[in-house]
Amino acid sequence: MSDRKTTPREITFQVRRFDPDSDVAPHWGEYKLHVHDGMTVLEALHQLKAEQEPTLAWRSSCRMGVCGSCGMFINDLPQLACQTQVLHLGTDVVTVAPLPNYENVKDLVPDLEPLIEKHAAVKPYIISLDQIEINAPTGEFLQTPEERESISQFTHCIKCGLCLAACPTVATDPLFLGPQALAQAYRYSADNRDCGLHDRLEAIDLFHGPYQCHLAGACSQACPKGVDPAFAIQLLKRTLVLDSIGFGKKKSSVAKIMPLADVVKAIEEFAPPPRTV
Repeated sequence: MSDRKTTPREITFQVRRFDPDSDVAPHWGEYKLHVHDGMTVLEALHQLKAEQEPTLAWRSSCRMGVCGSCGMFINDLPQLACQTQVLHLGTDVVTVAPLPNYENVKDLVPDLEPLIEKHAAVKPYIISLDQIEINAPTGEFLQTPEERESISQFTHCIKCGLCLAACPTVATDPLFLGPQALAQAYRYSADNRDCGLHDRLEAIDLFHGPYQCHLAGACSQACPKGVDPAFAIQLLKRTLVLDSIGFGKKKSSVAKIMPLADVVKAIEEFAPPPRTV
């Protein structure tokens, strides 16, 4: 059986450097590294920091494509460094820069505060008219598998910010809410348990809201979790138009509730089997 392991290749990394405490203008640092098959860009950065450039800064956490912290502009595309294998890029020169459309904190660290502020502005949580149940829950609001499936893909957002980095509208209009926030505005407004569309109108139905989207689709292409923000924005536009002319979906004021005892029973019925050796 043949050995499929490949000989490490020498790759040149061009890394964007910026230190706000220095008078040196942003510039490219060039480093060479022998890369083995399977090494990710994030692993390469760790090795560069350990062996060649101890002052190099970036943001990362889980290394598993879950937290979304390590978004970077790799070979001119917004990608997660922990999911991007160096040799799969197919080039001998790999450029790594901070995400565009954000202020640069240091080196590869973008300022994600605008992303979080826009996300918070659309009230990304279930808004129910039953405040008594919200404040002192007696069970769980019911949702059928079909109702869950209708919003399923939009729940996978990890807030990595890649979609805003790819969005051409954000590049020209920093106040545009952007694909992440607008997709989440639709996700919650379309949830059968939610009655908060009108509470979100102040944030989403503005000049810098969904109607600024040009449907370039770059946000959906950039998403590492398969979310389609561009589609969500079109669905949000439809929701707003139908609501404005009185043809929006009529929701009951209070979602049905499964009593806590039934919730516990359901959990017990679907509990995993006892552990074996």
